[in-house]
Order: sequence, then structure tokens, then C-alpha cells
Amino acid sequence: MYVCLSNVNSINTMIIMKKIIYPVLLSLIISLAAQAQAEKSVWNGCDRYDFTFKDRQATVVVPQKAAKGNPWIWRPAFFDAFPSVDKALLEKGFHVVYYDVTHLYGSPRAVSLGTEFYENVTNLYGLSDKVTLEGFSRGGLFVFNWAAQNTEKVACIYVDAPVCDVFSWPGRKNAALWNDLLKEWNLTDAGMEHFKGNPIDNLSPIAAAGIPIISVCGDSDQTVPYKENMDVVRSRYLAAGGPVEVILKKGCDHHPHSLDNPEPVVDFILRQQPEYEKYLHYTIRGSLQNSFRKFEKERRARVAFLGGSITEMDGWRNMVERQLQQRFPYTQFEWVKAGIGSTGTTPGSFRLQHDILSKGKVDLLFVEAAVNDDTNGFSALEQVRGMEGEVRHALESNPEMDIVMLHFIYDPFIPMIARRQMPDVILNHERVANHYLIPSINLCQEIGERMQNGEFTWDEFGGTHPKPFGHKFYAAAIGHLFDEMWKGVSPEGTIAAHDIPAKPLDAYSYYNGDFIALEKARLDKGWKFVDNWHPDNKAGKRNGFVDVPMLEATRPGDRLTLDFQGKAIGIFCVSGPSAGILEYSVDGAPFKELDTFTEWSHNLYIPWVYMLETELKDTNHKLVLRISKKKNPASQGTECQIRNFVVNGR
Repeated sequence: MYVCLSNVNSINTMIIMKKIIYPVLLSLIISLAAQAQAEKSVWNGCDRYDFTFKDRQATVVVPQKAAKGNPWIWRPAFFDAFPSVDKALLEKGFHVVYYDVTHLYGSPRAVSLGTEFYENVTNLYGLSDKVTLEGFSRGGLFVFNWAAQNTEKVACIYVDAPVCDVFSWPGRKNAALWNDLLKEWNLTDAGMEHFKGNPIDNLSPIAAAGIPIISVCGDSDQTVPYKENMDVVRSRYLAAGGPVEVILKKGCDHHPHSLDNPEPVVDFILRQQPEYEKYLHYTIRGSLQNSFRKFEKERRARVAFLGGSITEMDGWRNMVERQLQQRFPYTQFEWVKAGIGSTGTTPGSFRLQHDILSKGKVDLLFVEAAVNDDTNGFSALEQVRGMEGEVRHALESNPEMDIVMLHFIYDPFIPMIARRQMPDVILNHERVANHYLIPSINLCQEIGERMQNGEFTWDEFGGTHPKPFGHKFYAAAIGHLFDEMWKGVSPEGTIAAHDIPAKPLDAYSYYNGDFIALEKARLDKGWKFVDNWHPDNKAGKRNGFVDVPMLEATRPGDRLTLDFQGKAIGIFCVSGPSAGILEYSVDGAPFKELDTFTEWSHNLYIPWVYMLETELKDTNHKLVLRISKKKNPASQGTECQIRNFVVNGR
């Protein structure tokens, strides 16, 4: 029998359309019917629907504009109590949902009702399959017990002064509530000897799923004592390899719940949503186990941040400090803040010893320089030598040190990411990360993709030096890296040295970089030592490069000599409005010229490392440095101010 193919296709299409459209229409009809039966009102400027489900009170607050993926936060107890987090999330497009199982004490019946309610509300409102659970006080019993049986449905957990052990609260001392609990669980007092329903005893499934937990607690809680409840959860959850953060409110009792400024909790919840995670770009290499164990077990730690102005400014660095303190609330941290504007890996490799390693043993080091290495015009060779100089030197100083490499974004990178082209400087730095098995985070790619997909504009992000809004993305990605690399790590393990490759990528990399004191130079003519250098003009100055000792020369012919040992020699200077042209010679070689005036020098004394010779034999050498008679037409003079000589040599 002959059948027209187009008719068959039409029939198949109609069948497929029916399969798609009819369930959608049915869901819409059910949704409209349910909303028609619900009592509608307004909560914090948004539509609120109150209804009953299985004879229990339920509430859904619909945001004015739902965020992508329809994220939601679900309370099982005490709706509208201390709602700062709920209100903030509502403004960000979360649905706020409540289902009253307050007096069911996390029982099997409560868990079963909760699962039915979850299925109903996700279908009815089209909410995300991954919910954020929110448990205040006794709501913690339900949140933990439901999550343990529904791990695939949970994005993260936020608990506030949570009940985690019924023997702590309500406990036998509260006879009425204790008997109510026994009745709900269908147990006798004697039967509680073998009770297995406490959250503190059922954390393994949640930890195995890697569900992140954040908790806010008063350290002086008399009703639900912190040490008997959330502190036990934290200890056991970490031991099981799960990610957990705790914000302890000093001197606070059970009330008030939440925070005056809910930002830390809101930021945590936002970064755990499935839609958020789609844009993350990090590469897992090596291990961060040493820092984790150091932080948790020894409870004294040093964390260092090496980079340019994006690291120097208040922003991601402060947020990561706060995040680490929340993860390890009992640890006394020392923060080494070594960001200097306009500097990349070449300056970083030479100042590492003075600015970071001299402060003591570092447990975790962050390095970033993609923006400055690119904008300052360092060659591919210099980018590798500088970054390897930082990483190898750091590891050789302390093989137990954990290191994280970051790649930030600035204007020229944006069109490259749009073309799916990775900036060369990031590829060069990644060569070092690969060689030394250093985890890295490509924030350049993440931010570029988020902008392409319309999440925000470059102006909203804040540009090269982000607004607080932009810095949150940097800090969130670092938090995800911690979650991933600390997943399954026990605090009880040993701290072990990282393997350091026998050979560097480049034999002339600056991994023996250091400063030479200015006093080592012989001032033959014109140069002078200035104890407290401070130019009397309106040009910008960087912290650490003004009101400090400097060697200064101002006239052609001014000359100095320096004896040194190493494979490379250079100067760390400030190139300002009158920056001159230098002439230099090493070991009697013909003089070479170096113009120290930069494109930023008109209005700024910009810190700059100029490498004079970089591939010398590792022996003794003599440098002769003088001011040239020649002058850059854009410069106002023939000056040079040197803060440090830099040398690559032991």
C-alpha cells in the first residue's frame, strides 16, 4: 500500500505535538485551579499564595521576575520569622516557599509529606529540581533528615541555630515537647536509647553528595546550644568530606536569628544554584589538601595574595578571607596582602621573597597576573619566566604550600572570549600551572561568557577593577574550587610535600629572584641616596613607592656600578613624568639603551621592573648604569629613581 510520506510526517508531528502540548496544558490548568483555590495576598511587594496541602499550611511567594532556572528556597518552619535572607533572595528572583511541618520533629512522616509537597510545588510552579533548604531552630531536624533521603533534589542547605540532636532540644527536661516528639516518632522513652533519627547521625549521604551547608549560630545559645548541635554537625560533616561554613555571632543567644546584613548567606546560596555553576571554568590539578588540614587541625595559618591592583583593592581578596574564616571559624588566620598596582609576574617573582616569604611559612598562596602581564607588554618568554619564578620559588621555599592561580579579565580580552579565543598570556601561565600541577580558575572566560549571555554588562560588572558586584563572581568561583578540591578530604590525613619537577620550564626563569639592597651600589657620579623620596608634583604615586628610600639621578652622565652574582639583573624603579633613557653595560660589554618612559608616565610614577640582562652565567658580574644624553620627546627630563635592584641568583 502506498502512503504519502508527507502525510506520515504530518501525523507523527501531530502525535508529538499532542504529547508535548497536552501535558503542558494540563499542568497549566492544574496550576490555575490550585491558584484559584489559594488565598492571594502580597508579601514584600510580591504575590503570595496561601493554601493547604495534605491538611497542612503552605505558602508560595512569587518574585516579580523569576531568575533563570526558577530557583527557590524552602522553609519547613516559622515562615516570615527573621526573613532577611528570604527577602533578599526574593529580590534576586527566587520563589520563597513554606510548608508547615514545624511540630513533626523531622519524623519519617514529615519527610514523606515533604517529598510529596516538593513534587507538587515543583510541578505546579515549574520550580528548579534543586531546592535550597532553610531550617531555623527545630526546622533543622526536617532539613537535614529530608536532605539525607533526597540528596539529588538539594542545591544547598542554610540552617540558623538549628536543632541537630533531640537529646539537646527538646530533651527530656522539656517534658511536654519530649512527649510530643515520642508520639510523633511512635516511640517510648525507653526506645529512645537506640534512636537513629538525629541529623548528627545521618550526615553521610549528604556529605557523599557534596551538598554545601552554611549555618548562622549564636555562640551563647542557651536554647539550642551550639556545641551540642551545629558544632557537632560541622565536625562530623568535615570528617565525612562535606563542605560546610559557619558564621558565629559572638555573645548571641538563640534569638535573634539571621544576620542584619544577610549578604554572606545570600552570596553562598546564589553560587550553589545549578544555573550559576554552568559558567564556571576551573581546572583541578594537584591537591589543596595541605591547606585544608593545616587550617582545620593546627588552627593557625597564613594565606598570601600576590598580584596587581585587582588584588590590592578591596574586593575578591576580602571576600575570600571572610569565606575562609567561615569555613574554619576556630582558625587564627594571618593575611599577607601583596597586591601592587601595575605589577605582573616579573616584578612578582623578584618581590616574592621580601613581600611574602619573609613573613613566615605560607600555607596557601593566590597568584594572578594575566591582566598586567598582557597590558604591560611582557613577551611570552617573560610571562613564563615570571610566573614560573613565582610558583617554583614559592614551592622550593615550602614544598607543602598550596597554590591557586587566577586569570582575571580586562577590556582587550572580551572580544577574544567572544571569538572563543583564549588570550596568549593565559595559555602561557597555564603552561606553568600544568608543569607544577597548580589548580587554576579562568575567571576571564567565565565573566566573558556571562556577559555574552546577557547576565550583565561590562559597566555593571565594573570593568577591569570590578565593582563589589563583579568581585563576588571572582570570590564565588574560588569558593567552588574549594568545594571541589576539599570534597572527601579528611582533616585527619597527613600533610605532604608537593612534587617539584626536577627541571624548570625555562632554565632562566626567575625562581631565584630577590632584591639587592641599594647600599650595595657604588655611586660614582651624580646618583644620590634619598632616605624618604617624595616628588613635589601632582603626578600619581603608588603605595610602597613613595616616602621610601630611593637611588635617584637627574642629569645625563650620572653613573653607578653594582657588583652582583646571578643569571639576571634589573631595576625596580618608578617611571614618572621625567623618566629618562638609561645606558647600561654588564661585564664590560657595549652599552645598551633603555627608555624608561611608559605610556602611563605622563601622570603617574608607575612601578616598573626593567630587566637589563636575563641569560647570564650564574657567576659574579659588574653592572655599569648611567643616564643618557638622549631624551624621550614626551618626557619632561632625564631622571631615574630606583627602589630596588633585582637579581636572579642564589
